[in-house]
Amino acid sequence: MLGVESRPLQCRDTPGDNPVLMNRDSGPLGLLWLYMKNLLVCRSPEMWHQSFGLLGKSYAHDTTGSFFLGKWLRVPLYPVSLCSAVVDVAIQDYVADVAAELIYQNKSQTSTEVLFVFPLGPHMAIYSFQARSEDAKVHAVLQDELSVPPCPSQVQQPHEATGGWENLEYLRDQSEYPGEAFACFLGTLSPGREVVVTLRYVQELPREPDGAARFVLSPTLNPYGTLYVWNCRTSKLHYSLLLTASLQSPRGVVDVQANFALTPLIYTAQDHSTAQAPLLQVSLAGSPQCHHDLELLVYYGDPTAVSAVVEKGDPEAPPGSLLGDPMVLVTLAPSIPEAVPGQRQSGEFIFLLNTTFLEHAQDSLLFLLKSLPLGCYFNIYCYEETSVGIYSQSVEYTQDNLTEAMRRIPSTGSSLGDSNLLETLRSVYNTPRPHRHPRQLFIFMAGLPPDVEAIAAEVCRHRNSHRCFSFCFSEDSAALAMALAKETGGEAAYVSSDNRRSFVVLKCLKQALKPAAEGVSLSWTLPRGLEVEVLGGTPQSIFQGQHNLLYAQIHGQAQDTTVAKGVMTLQYSLDGQDVTYTIEFPLCPQGDGRLAGHRLAARCLMKRLLPESVSGSGEEPRHRAVEISLTSGIICPFTSYVGVRTPQRVTWYQRPLALLPPRQSLIPCQIVELRGSRISSCYPKSIWVPPGWLTAVRASWLALRQLTHDIAALPQRRACSKACKPPPPLFSSLKYVDPMEFGLCSSTLWQWCPEAAAKCQELVALQNADGSWALSSGLASVLEVDEDEIKGKMPDEVMEPSIWATVMAVTWLHRHDEYYQDLCELLEAKAVTWLCSQAVSQLDKCLETANTLLGSSVKPSVFRL
Repeated sequence: MLGVESRPLQCRDTPGDNPVLMNRDSGPLGLLWLYMKNLLVCRSPEMWHQSFGLLGKSYAHDTTGSFFLGKWLRVPLYPVSLCSAVVDVAIQDYVADVAAELIYQNKSQTSTEVLFVFPLGPHMAIYSFQARSEDAKVHAVLQDELSVPPCPSQVQQPHEATGGWENLEYLRDQSEYPGEAFACFLGTLSPGREVVVTLRYVQELPREPDGAARFVLSPTLNPYGTLYVWNCRTSKLHYSLLLTASLQSPRGVVDVQANFALTPLIYTAQDHSTAQAPLLQVSLAGSPQCHHDLELLVYYGDPTAVSAVVEKGDPEAPPGSLLGDPMVLVTLAPSIPEAVPGQRQSGEFIFLLNTTFLEHAQDSLLFLLKSLPLGCYFNIYCYEETSVGIYSQSVEYTQDNLTEAMRRIPSTGSSLGDSNLLETLRSVYNTPRPHRHPRQLFIFMAGLPPDVEAIAAEVCRHRNSHRCFSFCFSEDSAALAMALAKETGGEAAYVSSDNRRSFVVLKCLKQALKPAAEGVSLSWTLPRGLEVEVLGGTPQSIFQGQHNLLYAQIHGQAQDTTVAKGVMTLQYSLDGQDVTYTIEFPLCPQGDGRLAGHRLAARCLMKRLLPESVSGSGEEPRHRAVEISLTSGIICPFTSYVGVRTPQRVTWYQRPLALLPPRQSLIPCQIVELRGSRISSCYPKSIWVPPGWLTAVRASWLALRQLTHDIAALPQRRACSKACKPPPPLFSSLKYVDPMEFGLCSSTLWQWCPEAAAKCQELVALQNADGSWALSSGLASVLEVDEDEIKGKMPDEVMEPSIWATVMAVTWLHRHDEYYQDLCELLEAKAVTWLCSQAVSQLDKCLETANTLLGSSVKPSVFRL
């Protein structure tokens, strides 16, 4: 057992650094919260994440009553002391199953209403939760949202949900953390009493470039670096932590690295480099560094482009079911070399533009089109004008096609058509893509388009055939932009300033220009009687730096039991060359029975069923998703959590009372979408609020909210009276997104000089598709040099005027690199590549003359000399 004692950290009034609560100028009693900057908890500025855990709420004068009653109001939620944490982690290649037991104690002198909050990462899913105290036991149960509350056979029908919903509402509106969190109200904890929380979850692990699996312990399970402060006076944490890890891989576990001291590794298999699924035990030995999450890097033997781990099914589940049959966890990570900037490159780039983008961002479109490489294909759709592209299908990127495309693009989007983004996407997907050219979509949204659920479903349905890079220019479309990018492995960007637009879109284009393995396919060789189903399908392309985790289930019964292994073959094309990898995997797998791969496969499969449900394909996809959710314990949009509270037996509870079943009740327990606020303060303030006035304000606010809700629901009620079908559920990826969290929002805000920006755009407009410039009066005007002087200074060794013109243009760009370095990086690389293919021997003399003529000092290394 490791004892961990928190170290005192200086409390700072830094926005975004509070681990538990965040005041926000919104929510219930909006004006009231403007004055209630009560933060009882703050954190070290180095700790950016959210820890949460068990939060308590006590009252200044009373231990009972409503959340909004009382004379002195303070922030109602604060952390309850963690006494100990026991965490057991089981890692199979790139999936993990975590089981944790947390013991909290109410060390205050008053009873406290407690709420457990656990932030969920993007690849994390809870499948079991329960809490127990001396008074009661609470466990989270999944139920079909259209069904009645759960009623276990051995107990009576649970009673209505108890209080505590206001805590979830407050948490949703006031939390600093943006994203999903599991929250469950546990009732009242008396002074000195303990509550034991047992939590189990699964997660996919990221793969490092060197092939290591990276596991980070959730801060909730180890809030070591979190600083708890009451009235900004530091209070140390005293708790113990025991962490054990079991690691398994058929390739063998070669090494384990951590940012804390490890005890010696214990291998439980003699030959841990073979396919015998070697296991080792890891435990903490020593205190971790403060301000850091506990992190493990697990290295496996023989890192190749493909790996497979077979997880046995649940023996209690029926054969043929998702949990009953073996699951193969397949990792695809082809080794793809870096591409040389500016060279020919395959790919299909499709730009979906709305009218606002056409009106205000012609410069960004110009930079995008001019930065495309030779060898690719492209097309442009103006989806608010028509669902048809400028070309009937994508065309090769040549000078003639680029010139024609620029001519066909409407200069303004003032005349709106009947088309929309959904119709345009369907038109794109119905168009064949060029062979061995991975498809990538650039989608620009000025506002929230109609049919967002159908749009997300349509993109998800084709997720294996393309990537989306989505750009939103308003906060209301941020969630959709993030959903489209996340579902397809692309990226999203929020552009809040015209000055940033071109930088942001070109940053995404650089990501899109990474080389890819194309034509990816998997084939299987199994004994007769067995077959494999890849849940969710196989991606057609894998880009550099990506890895794909697939779930393939083995169905059936082998007729030849002497064959103990199966064979999987991965094939793809890289730079026009066909690549093949073949690996073997056992057909009689071993395992610990924790079913991490099966549960993550269930999560993957339920996400794939959503597009069918939203598109109106009948009730079968929904019924299947609900069945998978209830059997696996993984929530889906058609199911929801409910907390079932069962009182514990007491010593005097004897016959005949013991013959009665315990009285169960339902309590608030759900996945909460937290909005996240960045305003924080470390100095709690109290205000006097007359109880009667506050009660009246709250009642008025609740009445107004209910009235608004009823009015908004009138159209749905009228529609339901005509066709009494429940509306389709919200798409899983359309969650709240803080636009400031977008990673591709450029941190550099260039203050454009309008004249310099215009000059740069003029120069870019003159560049040819192959990267060269022609010697013309327009180029001379941009360079601010007389055309005759440029021609007269052209070195005698230069046989082609465009070579001299291109050297002059690149030199001019580097003379103004403070403005153009990021904008013109791709353009310049294409130009230099063209120069090197034309006349390398002439570049030294050309550069020397250009530097003299332009008064610059550009180095030869710019031209790869």
